[in-house]
Amino acid sequence: MFNPACRACARLAEYLDEVRAQHPLYHAAPVPPFGDAKARLLIVGLAPGLHGANRTGRPFTGDYAGILLYASLHRHGFGSRAESISMDDGLKLIDCRITNAVKCLPPANKPLPAEMRACNPYLSAELAGLPPGAVVLALGQIAHRAVLLGCGLKQSALPFVHGAEHVLPTGQRLIDSYHCSRYNTQTRRLTEAMFDAVMARCRVLLDAACSV
Repeated sequence: MFNPACRACARLAEYLDEVRAQHPLYHAAPVPPFGDAKARLLIVGLAPGLHGANRTGRPFTGDYAGILLYASLHRHGFGSRAESISMDDGLKLIDCRITNAVKCLPPANKPLPAEMRACNPYLSAELAGLPPGAVVLALGQIAHRAVLLGCGLKQSALPFVHGAEHVLPTGQRLIDSYHCSRYNTQTRRLTEAMFDAVMARCRVLLDAACSV
């Protein structure tokens, strides 16, 4: 179960203390998942951003990466509105849950492998609780690796490729996408059309599971 007071990683805990001192109004603590625990679409990101989720307390909220994500979720029926501004903006996710591989803000947005492993039991529990026919969308290679770790798979078992689909040991599907970060979208490594296609595929898989 998610622990909002977790300080298991000394480097991350100390960094959050520094950020909280500089920005007293920021959330500056482990960021909880957003959405229904029973949702059939689980989106896994990297970690909270300094002025995004670390500020607002909601994944992908208040930073550039969330612009494309929440607009796409709304377009495909997973969100009640196209923008996520704050925790009290009234946005509701529909059959969708968003979490991060690492729940605390890491320096330079780069968690250490040991920190990912320490945080992985939270993700592992989320994965174990997914309903039949669920889809996991990994945003970026680190999120992909965290999902494999959470499922007890070797890192070499399923290669990360944008748009790739894998079957997890539990039978659920894992879909890979480049992370919707400012860097990836501005360099056109990830375009809106590319991300929309991934989200559309998630919708198709979930709708097909309903009809079985």
